[in-house]
Amino acid sequence: MANWVLGLTGGIGSGKSAISAMFEEFGIQVVDADIVAREVVEPGSLGLKKITEHFGGEILTSNGTLDRAKLRAIIFADESQKQWLNSLLHPLIRETMLSQLKLATSHYVILVAPLLFENGLEKYCNHTLLIDVPVDVQITRTTARDNVSDELAKQIIASQMSRADKKQKAGDILDNNRPLEEVKADVQELHKKYRMHSH
Repeated sequence: MANWVLGLTGGIGSGKSAISAMFEEFGIQVVDADIVAREVVEPGSLGLKKITEHFGGEILTSNGTLDRAKLRAIIFADESQKQWLNSLLHPLIRETMLSQLKLATSHYVILVAPLLFENGLEKYCNHTLLIDVPVDVQITRTTARDNVSDELAKQIIASQMSRADKKQKAGDILDNNRPLEEVKADVQELHKKYRMHSH
């Protein structure tokens, strides 16, 4: 891959979007795994066509988009359907991400992925940055933003790689449990560093 890629990750509620937006202010392009995952099942996409062929037309809402709640219910109840869906979507998501990373024209490009290490995506990155906050902060932010219970937030956090393991794997760690000005100053320093690396 021609472009120098920074993998940016962090648990739920760690503030990945806020930090990636700061890098975007420096003109750095961002490829977001969560957005790509939605793009590959948009109306007219190959992904949606295959899903409709497999599950039938009732998997669509009245306006032709994917009925996510219905799909979730099916794969939640049936492991083999879940595996079928993953084997369809994971390669599509990976190919789309890689082509977007390749097409980026900024000094370097950022791949934002909550499960960067869990899904082995760091192998596509030259360097990784972990956005780190204490677990209690993750829970507070997640319950406030996503309107989920403490219990569910804890379950989501438990399903992700532990904070200690992530810290060991990450190239850089950004503490996002501090005043915004301090975080911004650090992002600026990191940006300078990555620009130098990427030349």
